[in-house]
Parts: sequence; structure tokens; C-alpha cells
Amino acid sequence: MATYISNGKELLDVEYDDIVEINDIVDGMRVISKDVRDDEYAVFMLELNGNICCYVFDEVFIIGRVSGFETLQDAIYAWNNNEI
Repeated sequence: MATYISNGKELLDVEYDDIVEINDIVDGMRVISKDVRDDEYAVFMLELNGNICCYVFDEVFIIGRVSGFETLQDAIYAWNNNEI
């Protein structure tokens, strides 16, 4: 389990080939699911308020971020339908 911190645009103090995995911590939130599409990947994290947040990465760069999903299924549905 790794812990990552971002500046909102990229992960800090990591190598370009570091990949966030399930159970890692990103910005204080635990990664509960992950999906890959082409050269980017999405990590779904549990926010402190119980909602789900999604970060989309291209290597270590955050290219998308959406929070406030009520369920993991809602977040995954949005990702699969290119809404994130």
C-alpha cells in the first residue's frame, strides 16, 4: 500500500512509471476500484464524507477529477460512458 499526494495536477515525488493501485491512498482517500482505458486509467476513491471520487490519470498527471458520486456504481457508469 502506497501513499500519494498531488498538487491537483500531478502526483508529487513519484517516478513516471508509478501506478496507483487498489488500497493505495491518494490525497488522504483510499482507492477502492480502478479501471484502465487506452493510455489512461481511473481510480475510484472513498471520500471522507462517504461519497466516491474519481481521478483520471495519464501516467502521473491528473487529467480529470470528479467527486460527489453517491455510489461506486454511479462513478463507474460515468467513467464507462465517457462522462469523466
